[in-house]
Amino acid sequence: MKMKLLHKILKGISLTGALFVFQACYGTPQVYESERGEASMSFTLLSGETAQPLQGIQIYGRAGKGMGQDSLLGSTDANGQCQVEIPYIMDIEGPYLRFEDPSNDYSVKDTVISDLRYRNIVIKLNSSKQ
Repeated sequence: MKMKLLHKILKGISLTGALFVFQACYGTPQVYESERGEASMSFTLLSGETAQPLQGIQIYGRAGKGMGQDSLLGSTDANGQCQVEIPYIMDIEGPYLRFEDPSNDYSVKDTVISDLRYRNIVIKLNSSKQ
């Protein structure tokens, strides 16, 4: 009787130990509500030469490079700031963003945001008239 009880206790400890090691190696399973989403991010756009804020710079975006048309997400205010909701799809490169000056005084800048945890991003645009 004591041997059966001891065997059950050791079996339970072994199973618990195996589960602990699995979780320690691989972490807890991640559950995603959706494969699509939006990340709220804010940008400050500055002149690469003078570091002054740039007003009216348009921000375009899409879920990933090569994934359909760019859509206008917003444009910068007098302080060079803009807050946008960036579309993304899990497991796909992106989101892909483009910063464009409608007056063509500054060069277009493309980028891919690899980490959506960044929230206050400063982008410097170079003058296209050099």
